[in-house]
Amino acid sequence: MPDWVRTAAAQKLPAYPANTNAVVLLDNTTYTVAPDGTAVEHVRRVIKILRPQGRDEGLVFVSFDNDRKILSLHVWSISPDGHEFSVNDKEIVELGYPGQGNLYDDERIKAARPPGRDPGGVIAYEYEQRVRPYVAETTWFFQSNTPRLNQNFTLELPAGFTYSTVWAHHVSVKEADLENRRWRWEMNETPAIDLEHVLHRPSELSLAGRMTIHYSSASKSADVKDSWQSIGEWYDGLSHPRLASTPEISAKAIELVAGKSDFYDKTEAIAEFVQKQVRYFAIEMGIGGYQPHFASDIYRNRYGDCKDKATLLSSMLSTVGVHAALLMVDTRRGVIDPDAPSIVGNHMIAAIEIPKGYDSPKLRSVVTAKTGRRYLIFDPTWEKTPFGQLEHNLQGSYGVLMEGVDSQVIALPLLAPELNTVRRAATMQLDADGTLKGTVVEKRFGDVSVRRRALYTNGDAKEQSEFIDHALEQDFPTFKVADMKVENAESLNKDLTNSYTLDVERYARSMGQLLMVRPRILGSEAPSVDHERRTVPIDLSQTMQAIDDYTIELPSGYVVDELPPAVKLDLGFASYQSSSEVKGSTLHYARTYTVRQVTLPPEKYADLQKLSSTIATDEQSRAVLKKQ
Repeated sequence: MPDWVRTAAAQKLPAYPANTNAVVLLDNTTYTVAPDGTAVEHVRRVIKILRPQGRDEGLVFVSFDNDRKILSLHVWSISPDGHEFSVNDKEIVELGYPGQGNLYDDERIKAARPPGRDPGGVIAYEYEQRVRPYVAETTWFFQSNTPRLNQNFTLELPAGFTYSTVWAHHVSVKEADLENRRWRWEMNETPAIDLEHVLHRPSELSLAGRMTIHYSSASKSADVKDSWQSIGEWYDGLSHPRLASTPEISAKAIELVAGKSDFYDKTEAIAEFVQKQVRYFAIEMGIGGYQPHFASDIYRNRYGDCKDKATLLSSMLSTVGVHAALLMVDTRRGVIDPDAPSIVGNHMIAAIEIPKGYDSPKLRSVVTAKTGRRYLIFDPTWEKTPFGQLEHNLQGSYGVLMEGVDSQVIALPLLAPELNTVRRAATMQLDADGTLKGTVVEKRFGDVSVRRRALYTNGDAKEQSEFIDHALEQDFPTFKVADMKVENAESLNKDLTNSYTLDVERYARSMGQLLMVRPRILGSEAPSVDHERRTVPIDLSQTMQAIDDYTIELPSGYVVDELPPAVKLDLGFASYQSSSEVKGSTLHYARTYTVRQVTLPPEKYADLQKLSSTIATDEQSRAVLKKQ
């Protein structure tokens, strides 16, 4: 048992919240760069388990691949009663990296289950790993969902190397000069990011502090490459040769655009081919995690990962005179920080250049770069997003445009709510016994239709029936559905239309000569809220608009005696309005709910609570019918 483990374990802990599962007592990293650009990373970590729910925090995982070799790994533990253990090398197992869903990935892990992982127990491990960085940077992720008591990062550079740092989601910390070309950054009592029970929570990594170090030797560059431009130039060197077209690719592209002269029509034809006809499969080995395969291989095999699909799309478009660039993004909104250049990102899409002077209402996800060039942002991996739009989890975030010397970070657009809609209409007949019968038509467009499009194209009849039943259970205790019809499930640029007949017993409640009727027949829109103090940003997921229009034919001999009041609330980020009125012998209800923003500061939570309460009250309000 090394002394540094015992010293860390003997520390007095600050007062942590009662739900804290574990605490990192020590986290030390030393990153040593060799003259040839390779590096050795030495890590020491000590963790104390505080609650039974924290046992998994004591599991040891160290990942590696062909370019990251583990030189040594040692694991120790101290049980709650003070017994010390050293994990034998034979007890450290090697596993495939879990949860990736890739066809093949050379990334693997060494894992250990040390004894003593109970409240009060301490787990420690130390490893050394030789890495061959693909780009001269390393990132220190110093904040997570576990509090950290003491941690530091040490950089060691050979003669002639320089470095710079960029910080994301944290103020910069001054380094200590240890001499002999060694520098250290230290932090104490770093708080955890606790999002476990937070509603509308952002991504943890969008809040977690990190420091990226860019370094360089004077022989290769006079300046440290710490700009988005230099990252784009590096990636352009990796990807540009892979974009080369072939006669087969060119022939297919020409076939797809035959008879089309409009820019949108041509690009849509090719984009939908890559989106629908090239399966998502990932084969990543070493730098293949960043570098796409050759367009010719992707086209021939008809499969690839996100960067492969974006590469083939760019290659095919180039053969018909349309330029496209790769765009690095992250599916977790807010992870890419425009002020912290790095290769931190988990997804690749395409930016299709729009000809000067061209415009079309079908081009919705459009950005303008600093060069003045306009691009249509499109993700060929997202199979249910219409061409011309962008999936909601990328909207309102940032991406890195890989355009050589013109590479830059760009803000991704936030689409109008009217491009992501659900419109429900119902014409119903209410009987004197409270039974409600009629026809419902629901139309969805944009991301709010994605789940149902997948269900109606890939699910079986049982799954489809169960889905509708579960949706209607939110509004009716008992009901019958018949004559189900679905249109445009695969036509992404058309409304997904779902119609059916609905029969609901005891919909209206009888109270003597009165009937209590809910004008809002179906569809719940009130956002979930609680009464906890809000400290993190609010993520509303997507801009959208829901429009309901319901007509109820009154039973013979009844008139409306009382109507719910009209509602109108506009909070800027969202608005809600509804009205109930009598039209002849019918009760008519209409409402519109609009969400205009996706990210709100914590202080807006009171407004979100107000919005939720207003909607919930309106949804449950009743009209009173009186028998004449």
